[in-house]
Parts: sequence; C-alpha cells; structure tokens
Amino acid sequence: MASQKPEWPEIGDLVIATVESVTDYGVYVKLDEYDKKGLLHISEISSSWIRNIRDFVREGQKVVLKVLRVDTEKGHIDLSLRRVTKREKIEKIMFWKTERKAETLLRAVAEKTGLPLDEVHEKAGALMEKEFGLYEGFEKAVTEGTGALTKIGISEELATAIVEIAKERMRMPMVKVKGTLELRCMKPEGVTIIKEAFMSAKKAEKTRDAKLRFYVVAAPKYCVEVMADNYKHAETILQKVAENIVSTINSAGGQGAFRREK
Repeated sequence: MASQKPEWPEIGDLVIATVESVTDYGVYVKLDEYDKKGLLHISEISSSWIRNIRDFVREGQKVVLKVLRVDTEKGHIDLSLRRVTKREKIEKIMFWKTERKAETLLRAVAEKTGLPLDEVHEKAGALMEKEFGLYEGFEKAVTEGTGALTKIGISEELATAIVEIAKERMRMPMVKVKGTLELRCMKPEGVTIIKEAFMSAKKAEKTRDAKLRFYVVAAPKYCVEVMADNYKHAETILQKVAENIVSTINSAGGQGAFRREK
C-alpha cells in the first residue's frame, strides 16, 4: 500500500523488528515497517550481564526496539532493546497491530470496488489517515456512516464501500448507559399495564446494533439499560424507551418519571 511513512526511521522512534540472525556481538534484524535492516548490539540488549544472547532474543522473534543512530549514506541503523520501557513496548505493539488491521480493511475496500489499492489509499486512506488516523477512520465509518467520510473529500461510492467493509469486519466495543424509571399505576390491572409498557417500548426500539435490558430495582423503581456501539446512539435509544414507557403509563392513568443515572 502506498503510504506517507518516510523511507528511514528517525532517532528515538520505536520500531517493530524481526530477528534474522544472532551473533556473538549482537543481532541483525529486519524492520517490519521499513524496507531496512538494523543492528542490535549486545551492549543494547540488556542492562544485566548476558551469558547467552539467545536467552533474550532468538531468530524469528518480533521485538520492539528504539532507534539510536541512522546513517542513510552507509545504510546503517543502530537499535536498542534495553532502552524500551514495558509501557512503550505494549503501546507500540497495539499501534502496530491496529495499523495492520486498517491496511487489511483498505485492501478489502479495493477488492470490493475493483480499484487499485494505491488509488484507494490516495482517494480515501490518505484522507482518513490525515483527518482521524486510518483505523479511527474506519471506526467513524461504523459509528457515523458515510457522512463522516464524504465531508473530508471521499467520494460517495468509496465512502459507501468503506462503511460496508467496516461494518462487516469490525467489532466495536459496546458502551452501556442506564436510568431509573419510577412507575405507579393504582388500577386493578396496574401490574399488567406496566409490563405491557415495557414490552411495547422494547418492540418499538428493537434494533440489531443495540441491546435493551429491564429489571426491577425495588418497586416502583425499574432500571433500563442500553448497550450500543457508541454513547450518542445508546443515549438516543435510552431516552426514546424511557419517554415511551412514561407516556404509556401516564396515558393509562398512572404516574411515571425517568432519571438518567451517571
């Protein structure tokens, strides 16, 4: 995929590398994000004494390294393992995995539209990457639809394909919002009226991308929970469900009130 990534890493960058060979004086690696090779000297493997380098790294292993020196003329890159903190390692691996997922999604868009991958990146991927971050752009496609993409200059056709691919292949984390309903209906069939109000509201707001749950806190208080892919969507459903139930109870001669819980 065409990318705006520079040809060489910069000093201080964290890079993902694959160990290619281990020698007595250090380790030769291939930088996965660049078409380059580098050297991890034995002095930069660990702060503790090293008896056997293979106790720390081995051929084929993926490692997170810090760039110490870059000599573009000689083609040398010196790297360090011991200067990478645990937190830096975790964050870099997460970022790298996310970036690879985004590239896979963009390839799927190219296949779906029949366009060359470079063209899809130029007309969509690069714009998403600049505005949101590439993976975050696919997340916005799921939560906000084509509008979030067309407003940054992506064509309707490409935006539609991106949304379809994102919804097919991404599993968004669910968020939960809830509130408390206080319902009273003193009529003889009051319990039935309340039960039917819940059933009617649930049926009216039935949706594939959200989950509703009702349960008794302590009569006359009932909890309503909504799980959805984003807070805005969840809040909208919660309000509609609560208004529906309160309206039904009030129309039946009872009393209803809703309180949103933080």
